[in-house]
Amino acid sequence: MSNSQLTPGIAPGRLPADVIARNFDDVEPPFDMHEAQVAADRCYFCHDAPCITACPTSIDIPLFIRQIATGTPEAAARTIWDQNILGGMCARVCPTETLCEEACVRETAEGKPVEIGRLQRYATSVGMARPHPYARAAATGKRIAVVGAGPAGLACAHRLAMKGHDVVIFEARPKAGGLNEYGIAAYKATHGFAQAEVDWLLSIGGIEIRTGQKLGRDVTLDGLRADHDAVFLGIGLAGVNALGIPGEDLAGVRDAVDFIAELRQADLTTLPVGRDVVVIGGGMTAVDAAVQSKLLGAENVTMVYRRGKDRMSASPYEQDHAAQAGVRIVYNAVPLRISGAGKAESVDFAYATNGKPGAETFTLKADQVFKAIGQTLAGVPDGLTLSGGKIAGPGAGVWAGGDCAAGGEDLTVTAVAEGRDAAEAIHAHLMGRA
Repeated sequence: MSNSQLTPGIAPGRLPADVIARNFDDVEPPFDMHEAQVAADRCYFCHDAPCITACPTSIDIPLFIRQIATGTPEAAARTIWDQNILGGMCARVCPTETLCEEACVRETAEGKPVEIGRLQRYATSVGMARPHPYARAAATGKRIAVVGAGPAGLACAHRLAMKGHDVVIFEARPKAGGLNEYGIAAYKATHGFAQAEVDWLLSIGGIEIRTGQKLGRDVTLDGLRADHDAVFLGIGLAGVNALGIPGEDLAGVRDAVDFIAELRQADLTTLPVGRDVVVIGGGMTAVDAAVQSKLLGAENVTMVYRRGKDRMSASPYEQDHAAQAGVRIVYNAVPLRISGAGKAESVDFAYATNGKPGAETFTLKADQVFKAIGQTLAGVPDGLTLSGGKIAGPGAGVWAGGDCAAGGEDLTVTAVAEGRDAAEAIHAHLMGRA
């Protein structure tokens, strides 16, 4: 039992069960067939479509929308999955408002883009109700170890299995899914969709998942190299940055990622939440923790970020969503200390310029404080080259992708692209074409 569950002022059941259920239902309901076809008719089907360029997985968006418009959503799903095998989850959690939809010609012309994310959700939902559309190639006799059953690892495993290789995924947690299962706001991935998508993906065959297997504790990189023809590392970011201020160890103070993971696996009516919640950070994890605290019944939720609104990694859309949910956002303020007699009672902040504290201070009442100032790579095996705190040089016979790898943005869709591309590189290497 966590210290937050034992702290007075942090309690479960602040709202009736039926209200919590409504709060955590879909933010936007899925399209039905008619709604999808009406939405699809808004697409110009551009030849040099900027939405494709804006998509990290390069989905042929005009093609799949045309397939919806012509009444073949299962073909649209195949078009999506050819590039992004986790297209169902990405349709729910991808920041389309800053990627494909922001690039949409309709957005430029009218200020209202084609609803690409909702159309992708419709197509993949129809497709997942059909038999798995991919068949395995002839067995190659090759065996690949994938470390981490998150978006990068699952995308890599599926592509390798499709090419006839056998894949063993080693996952530290009790369930597969990674960020999709443990790190996404519950109202974005409702009704057990993350697990359903994993089950669907695995139905191609040739993929074994071993849970409770942590790199460095249960398996080693050298051991995996010895027993497999290639290794892919998709271990994510397991470490959490500390605030480095007094009072950080008080009861009621916890990492936002742990709160979100607990929320995703718990009966929401039994999950404790504070009356006065302060979330420190400016990314998607901070937004998700803040909004979900409000949805669980916290009376006052304040999110505090050290820089200005334009510097937040959470998109303007997500910031607006938080504000609409009743979250107060304070910009340009840094935490100085968390105070309380054995448990959090308040947080002192200083107004800041360019992230540096000034002389003017203020205090927020808080019986629960969530830290959300970024995650770090942890448990990295010896012998790997790091750049900027991430894996840059995996070494011979080893590939890496997703949040743990240097380079791309920390997005589900980017992780899928990196896992897919690593699988292609591994396949070419094993078949002697690289």
